[in-house]
Amino acid sequence: MDQDDKSVANRLFFRLFQASNILQKQTVNAVGLTTVQWAVLGALSRSGYEEGIAFHDLTEYLVVSRQNLDGVLKRLEREGYVRRTPHPDDGRARLILLTPDGRDFWASIQQKIRYFYTEGLKSMGFDETVSLLHYLNKLQKDLEQIQPYPTEEGVENNVPQL
Repeated sequence: MDQDDKSVANRLFFRLFQASNILQKQTVNAVGLTTVQWAVLGALSRSGYEEGIAFHDLTEYLVVSRQNLDGVLKRLEREGYVRRTPHPDDGRARLILLTPDGRDFWASIQQKIRYFYTEGLKSMGFDETVSLLHYLNKLQKDLEQIQPYPTEEGVENNVPQL
Protein backbone atom coordinates (compact mmCIF):
# COMPACT_ATOMS: atom_id res chain seq x y z
CA MET A 1 0.00 0.00 0.00
CA ASP A 2 1.14 3.50 -0.68
CA GLN A 3 0.91 6.39 1.78
CA ASP A 4 -2.64 7.31 0.70
CA ASP A 5 -3.80 3.73 1.26
CA LYS A 6 -2.21 3.73 4.72
CA SER A 7 -3.99 6.96 5.58
CA VAL A 8 -7.36 5.62 4.47
CA ALA A 9 -6.85 2.35 6.37
CA ASN A 10 -5.85 4.27 9.50
CA ARG A 11 -8.90 6.54 9.20
CA LEU A 12 -11.20 3.58 8.66
CA PHE A 13 -10.01 1.66 11.71
CA PHE A 14 -10.03 4.82 13.82
CA ARG A 15 -13.64 5.52 12.73
CA LEU A 16 -14.59 1.96 13.69
CA PHE A 17 -13.03 2.55 17.11
CA GLN A 18 -14.93 5.82 17.50
CA ALA A 19 -18.21 4.31 16.26
CA SER A 20 -17.84 1.45 18.73
CA ASN A 21 -17.34 3.89 21.60
CA ILE A 22 -20.27 6.04 20.50
CA LEU A 23 -22.44 2.94 20.14
CA GLN A 24 -21.54 1.87 23.68
CA LYS A 25 -22.34 5.30 25.10
CA GLN A 26 -25.55 5.77 23.15
CA THR A 27 -26.99 2.32 23.93
CA VAL A 28 -26.64 3.02 27.64
CA ASN A 29 -28.27 6.44 27.19
CA ALA A 30 -31.04 5.29 24.86
CA VAL A 31 -31.89 1.82 26.12
CA GLY A 32 -30.22 1.54 29.53
CA LEU A 33 -28.05 -1.40 28.51
CA THR A 34 -24.45 -1.84 27.50
CA THR A 35 -23.89 -3.22 24.02
CA VAL A 36 -22.93 -6.61 25.46
CA GLN A 37 -26.01 -6.74 27.71
CA TRP A 38 -28.15 -5.82 24.71
CA ALA A 39 -26.49 -8.51 22.59
CA VAL A 40 -26.90 -11.17 25.30
CA LEU A 41 -30.60 -10.44 25.79
CA GLY A 42 -31.13 -10.32 22.03
CA ALA A 43 -29.32 -13.62 21.51
CA LEU A 44 -31.28 -15.36 24.26
CA SER A 45 -34.60 -14.01 22.97
CA ARG A 46 -34.20 -15.66 19.57
CA SER A 47 -36.65 -18.32 18.56
CA GLY A 48 -35.32 -21.77 19.34
CA TYR A 49 -33.38 -20.68 22.43
CA GLU A 50 -36.23 -20.80 24.93
CA GLU A 51 -34.47 -23.68 26.72
CA GLY A 52 -31.17 -21.80 26.73
CA ILE A 53 -27.80 -21.89 25.01
CA ALA A 54 -24.53 -23.34 26.23
CA PHE A 55 -22.18 -20.75 27.75
CA HIS A 56 -19.43 -21.64 25.25
CA ASP A 57 -21.81 -21.35 22.30
CA LEU A 58 -22.94 -17.94 23.50
CA THR A 59 -19.34 -16.70 23.72
CA GLU A 60 -18.76 -17.92 20.16
CA TYR A 61 -21.96 -16.35 18.83
CA LEU A 62 -21.29 -12.98 20.46
CA VAL A 63 -17.52 -13.06 19.85
CA VAL A 64 -16.76 -12.13 23.46
CA SER A 65 -14.38 -13.55 26.02
CA ARG A 66 -15.53 -15.94 28.74
CA GLN A 67 -14.56 -13.37 31.37
CA ASN A 68 -16.49 -10.57 29.70
CA LEU A 69 -19.59 -12.72 29.25
CA ASP A 70 -19.41 -14.03 32.80
CA GLY A 71 -19.39 -10.51 34.23
CA VAL A 72 -22.31 -9.43 32.08
CA LEU A 73 -24.28 -12.55 32.99
CA LYS A 74 -23.73 -11.92 36.71
CA ARG A 75 -25.27 -8.46 36.35
CA LEU A 76 -28.18 -9.77 34.28
CA GLU A 77 -28.71 -12.55 36.83
CA ARG A 78 -28.85 -9.98 39.65
CA GLU A 79 -31.50 -8.12 37.63
CA GLY A 80 -33.43 -11.40 37.28
CA TYR A 81 -33.24 -11.38 33.47
CA VAL A 82 -31.15 -14.50 32.89
CA ARG A 83 -30.50 -17.76 34.68
CA ARG A 84 -27.79 -20.40 34.44
CA THR A 85 -28.90 -24.01 34.65
CA PRO A 86 -26.99 -27.28 34.43
CA HIS A 87 -26.60 -28.59 30.89
CA PRO A 88 -28.62 -31.82 30.56
CA ASP A 89 -25.85 -33.55 28.58
CA ASP A 90 -22.80 -32.23 30.47
CA GLY A 91 -22.94 -31.67 34.21
CA ARG A 92 -19.93 -29.34 34.08
CA ALA A 93 -21.48 -27.05 31.47
CA ARG A 94 -24.20 -24.48 31.98
CA LEU A 95 -27.07 -23.35 29.81
CA ILE A 96 -27.91 -19.65 29.81
CA LEU A 97 -31.56 -18.78 29.41
CA LEU A 98 -33.83 -15.78 29.53
CA THR A 99 -36.17 -15.76 32.54
CA PRO A 100 -39.82 -14.73 32.24
CA ASP A 101 -38.80 -11.35 33.74
CA GLY A 102 -36.04 -11.14 31.13
CA ARG A 103 -38.54 -11.83 28.32
CA ASP A 104 -40.88 -9.17 29.72
CA PHE A 105 -38.03 -6.68 29.99
CA TRP A 106 -36.87 -7.45 26.44
CA ALA A 107 -40.41 -6.96 25.15
CA SER A 108 -40.70 -3.67 27.07
CA ILE A 109 -37.67 -2.10 25.36
CA GLN A 110 -38.49 -3.07 21.78
CA GLN A 111 -39.96 0.34 20.97
CA LYS A 112 -36.77 2.03 22.25
CA ILE A 113 -34.66 -0.37 20.18
CA ARG A 114 -36.64 0.33 16.99
CA TYR A 115 -36.27 4.07 17.63
CA PHE A 116 -32.52 3.63 18.21
CA TYR A 117 -32.14 1.74 14.92
CA THR A 118 -34.17 4.34 13.04
CA GLU A 119 -32.18 7.24 14.44
CA GLY A 120 -28.84 5.48 14.04
CA LEU A 121 -29.47 4.77 10.37
CA LYS A 122 -31.48 7.87 9.46
CA SER A 123 -28.94 9.22 6.97
CA MET A 124 -28.78 5.93 5.06
CA GLY A 125 -31.31 4.36 2.77
CA PHE A 126 -32.12 0.66 2.70
CA ASP A 127 -29.60 -0.13 -0.05
CA GLU A 128 -26.83 1.76 1.76
CA THR A 129 -27.63 -0.09 4.97
CA VAL A 130 -27.49 -3.45 3.19
CA SER A 131 -24.20 -2.46 1.54
CA LEU A 132 -22.71 -1.41 4.88
CA LEU A 133 -23.77 -4.71 6.39
CA HIS A 134 -22.17 -6.55 3.48
CA TYR A 135 -18.87 -4.71 3.87
CA LEU A 136 -18.85 -5.10 7.65
CA ASN A 137 -19.37 -8.84 7.19
CA LYS A 138 -16.38 -8.93 4.83
CA LEU A 139 -14.28 -6.92 7.28
CA GLN A 140 -15.25 -9.19 10.17
CA LYS A 141 -14.26 -12.26 8.18
CA ASP A 142 -10.88 -10.74 7.29
CA LEU A 143 -10.26 -9.63 10.88
CA GLU A 144 -11.02 -13.13 12.15
CA GLN A 145 -8.41 -14.57 9.80
CA ILE A 146 -5.54 -12.29 10.85
CA GLN A 147 -2.58 -14.31 12.03
CA PRO A 148 0.11 -13.00 14.39
CA TYR A 149 2.76 -10.93 12.68
CA PRO A 150 5.52 -13.24 11.42
CA THR A 151 8.75 -12.81 13.37
CA GLU A 152 10.93 -15.57 11.96
CA GLU A 153 14.10 -14.32 10.32
CA GLY A 154 13.52 -13.31 6.73
CA VAL A 155 9.74 -13.72 6.86
CA GLU A 156 9.11 -10.04 7.59
CA ASN A 157 10.25 -9.15 4.09
CA ASN A 158 7.38 -11.17 2.64
CA VAL A 159 4.67 -9.42 4.64
CA PRO A 160 2.62 -7.00 2.52
CA GLN A 161 3.53 -3.43 3.41
CA LEU A 162 0.89 -0.81 4.16
